[in-house]
Amino acid sequence: MTNSQLWFSTFLQQAFQEDVGKQGDVTSLGVFGEHQQAKALWLAKESGVFSGAHYIAPIFKFLDPSVQVSLLVSDGQPFFVGDVLLEVEGPAHVLLSAERIALNLIQRTCGIASQTQRLCQLIAHTSTRLLDTRKTTPLLRRFEKEAVLHGGGQNHRFGLYDMAMIKDNHRDFAGGIRPAYERLMEYLHKNSLNLPVEIETRNLKDVQEVLDLPGTIQRIMFDNFQPHQVREALTLVQGRIETEASGGITEANLLYYAETGVDFISMGALTHSVRSIDISMKAYLP
Repeated sequence: MTNSQLWFSTFLQQAFQEDVGKQGDVTSLGVFGEHQQAKALWLAKESGVFSGAHYIAPIFKFLDPSVQVSLLVSDGQPFFVGDVLLEVEGPAHVLLSAERIALNLIQRTCGIASQTQRLCQLIAHTSTRLLDTRKTTPLLRRFEKEAVLHGGGQNHRFGLYDMAMIKDNHRDFAGGIRPAYERLMEYLHKNSLNLPVEIETRNLKDVQEVLDLPGTIQRIMFDNFQPHQVREALTLVQGRIETEASGGITEANLLYYAETGVDFISMGALTHSVRSIDISMKAYLP
């Protein structure tokens, strides 16, 4: 079993323990028993972009490998009100026991993919790329970041281990940008860690200080800059390193930031406050 498979298996064990427990779905078992077969459809009650296709069958099969799932949509594909997204067939009590876990997850991933696509379309005529952040639901980060990709966005670092990023609290605790940077570089060198480095700045003075640092910095972040300040900062940087705008960026002002020419815009709103897409599962008689 790969690490990815082990992670997903552990997730399913915890999810079903939370929702089904030791007794199982007592209502469905009482009404149908263990052997009555059933079929159901997933129906879209609003339009969106699909995400999470490859997780659906394993969720149902976790309870019973005999369950059959026929997907009628793929990741990144748009769907519309009334569309049938998939068909599922198996023991009635299994379909109903897995229904809520599967729907809760997929409705959320579709919501993230849909919002990401809408925002990406707003800035499609620019060269700026839209990034997510670490503002994800604990233990659901893999699902949520995949959904961003399905919506046409890109992922920032996955966690605290795959990119070194000096933020405001790091510099304040360390006494400034330079001491924080020097300590970080010493640590990375000592531990043979070849990681990209990003530094967050608050104003143009900070930007210049970062540009004056020795060594290689992959990206500089303009935190809570107004669009005109981003333009001034880009003039200082002159394309020497990657640039990112973040903080206070919403759907209403996203375009203004993208049209500055900044390389990346990161938005926590892609994942932390998204609304799930409404999808329902309905039994049907073949």
